[in-house]
Amino acid sequence: MLNEVPKRFGEERGAIVHYTILNNHVYRRPLGKYTDFKMFSDEILLSLARKVLLPDLEFYINLGDWPLEHRKVNETPGPLPIISWCGSQDSQDIILPTYDITHSTLEAMRGVTNDLLSIQGNTGPSWINKTEKAFFRGRDSREERLQLVQLSKENPQLLDAGITGYFFFQEKEKELGKAKLIGFFDFFKYKYQVNVDGTVAAYRYPYLMLGDSLVLKQDSPYYEHFYMALKPWKHYVPIKRNLADLLEKVKWAKENDEEAKKIAKEGQLTARDLLQPHRLYCYYYRVLQKYAEHQSSKPKIRDGMELVSQPGDSTSICQCHRKRPLKEDL
Repeated sequence: MLNEVPKRFGEERGAIVHYTILNNHVYRRPLGKYTDFKMFSDEILLSLARKVLLPDLEFYINLGDWPLEHRKVNETPGPLPIISWCGSQDSQDIILPTYDITHSTLEAMRGVTNDLLSIQGNTGPSWINKTEKAFFRGRDSREERLQLVQLSKENPQLLDAGITGYFFFQEKEKELGKAKLIGFFDFFKYKYQVNVDGTVAAYRYPYLMLGDSLVLKQDSPYYEHFYMALKPWKHYVPIKRNLADLLEKVKWAKENDEEAKKIAKEGQLTARDLLQPHRLYCYYYRVLQKYAEHQSSKPKIRDGMELVSQPGDSTSICQCHRKRPLKEDL
């Protein structure tokens, strides 16, 4: 790992961070140019260290969207145990919750912004009062999203899809138009939500699952840490990668309203169970625990590593001055 990871993945364009956890302290050194997202991995590791005694271990986290290790298990040399936020069918990375879910979990604990919990209290009108259309808003980060908008133009009675920002296919803006931004809670005014990949797995998927609309999920080689627990036709309705059957699936949902409602509810309840903050913390902890069990050498603080400091007490000063003991106040 020490020899190979910096050469293979940590060059100038890399997005790798080398961590050592020793005596419940977190140390790190960034490898590569694009490591700003280390704030998310720093934050969850520090938060975990304040709650549990972490095992001593040394590992590398990939901060990029794409998984990195494409060597096969039976190859020589074999795959390296790189930790990533998104997996794929042709890669071997160890998958942790995405930076988005991680940040949302931490925010849910602080209660200051839209997060996985706030979605559950803002799921729009009741099922019977939702608009019977499939809905999508998002950037132009994959060609199928452009196809989605074209389908919407041709079938406005079934689909309301729009691109809110052009970056990858700027030449298409004039043809397809640019949709206004819409608040995420307003997505759930629609009965059906279309989930299409972005550059990798669409990180909005857990949020869509937590609403009470039916999710139509594009077939994808990419996955997040919780996908394996979800089953098509039980928790969501699958659609082909090229979206060829999307309209057919929307029609099916409209014609089979009770079944569609049942799948939507089953998906929502399962996602609620899987994505509660305590489940995310436990998932991180178990991955680190298992990783440490397989590690054969003693973790060390390497040259170039710095301590990632815990927040100081001064960042959360209590301004209240109690005149009587807490017990008497109660």
